[in-house]
Amino acid sequence: MTSASSNSPRPRRAREVKATFVLVHGVCTSSLMWAPVQRELALLGHRSFAVDLPGHGFDAQYPTAYQAPQDLDAWAAEPSKLAQVTLQDNIDMVVDVVRRVAEHGPVVLVGASLGGTTITGVGNAIPDLVNRLVYVSGWSCVQCANPIEYMQEPEFGDSLLAPLAALNVGDPAELGVGRANYRTADPVMLAGLKASMMADGTDEQFRAFLNILQPDESLAVMMADARGHADTWGTIARTYIRLTDDRSLPVAMQDRLIAEADALTPDNPYDVHTLATSHVGFLLKPAEVAGILDRLTVWPPNAPTTVHRLYGGQRAGCAPRRGNGTGTGTVRRGSRSMRRQRR
Repeated sequence: MTSASSNSPRPRRAREVKATFVLVHGVCTSSLMWAPVQRELALLGHRSFAVDLPGHGFDAQYPTAYQAPQDLDAWAAEPSKLAQVTLQDNIDMVVDVVRRVAEHGPVVLVGASLGGTTITGVGNAIPDLVNRLVYVSGWSCVQCANPIEYMQEPEFGDSLLAPLAALNVGDPAELGVGRANYRTADPVMLAGLKASMMADGTDEQFRAFLNILQPDESLAVMMADARGHADTWGTIARTYIRLTDDRSLPVAMQDRLIAEADALTPDNPYDVHTLATSHVGFLLKPAEVAGILDRLTVWPPNAPTTVHRLYGGQRAGCAPRRGNGTGTGTVRRGSRSMRRQRR
C-alpha cells in the first residue's frame, strides 16, 4: 500500500523544477553586476533574470559635471531623479517581474547587499509566488527598521565605510540621495573603496567594477521600514550566503541578521552557506555562487500549505516592530524541514 506521505510534494533541486533565478542588485549598481553569475547559471542549465531597479541601469543619471573633467560644484547642485524613488517603487517593480516569471515555474529571488531590502518587501507582498529567498550578504531586516538603523549597532563596527564619507558630493538632505564620486583620482579614497568592497580582487578588477557603478542612491530606499513579517516573508524558505571577508557589511552583522530572522520564525530558519570573499568579491567566484544556487531545493508549484505556527521571537534594540511582524504565521512548503547549515 502506498502511504499518503509518498504522494505528497517534496522539495526538489532548482534545475529539476525549472526554477528561474530573479537577481536584484545592490546599492549604486545595476543588473550588469550579475553577468558573471548569470553566465555560470546558464552553463548549469538555469534561467535567470537580472533586474534594473528604478533609476538604475540604462535609466541611471550620469550628469556631464560627473564626467572628466569634473565640475564638482555644479554636480553638487544637480537634482537627482532618484530622490523620488522609494523602497515601495523597487518592490513594485520586482513584484511585477516575479508575477510574470512565475507563469513559467518556481521563482528563486536573490538579493545582494541593499537589494535584500527589496526582496524582503517582495516576500511580504507575494509570499505565494516566491519559492525561495536568497540573501548574498544582504540586508535582511528584522529588529531594526532599515540598514541606516543597523549601522548604528555594535556589529557594524568593523565596517570600513565610514571614512568614505569624504567621497560624498552635495548635501544628501537637500538632494534626497547619497552621491558618491566613484570617478575620484584620490589614491587614498580609491584604496579605501577597494578595502571596503573588493580587497580580494586585483586593482584592475576593482576599477572595472567601479566603472559600472552609478553615483546616486535614494535615501528614501535606505531609510524605509524594510522588516520582514513572520506571516508572509517568514513563510518562505530562506538562504543566506555569508561573506566572511566583507568589510562593508561585516560578517558579525550578517550573523546578527540571520539570528534575528531565525528567532522570528524558529520553524523556518535560514539555510546558511559561507564564502570567503569581500562584499562584491563573490562576483569574482561566480562558479561557486552558481553552484550554491544550483544545489538549492525549492518546492514545486501548488505545494499545499501544511503547518501553522505562532511566531513571537524576542527582540532587543532598535525600534519596536510595527504592523504584522508577529502573529500567526504559515510555514509553507514543508519549510520546517529546511534545516540551517553552515557550509
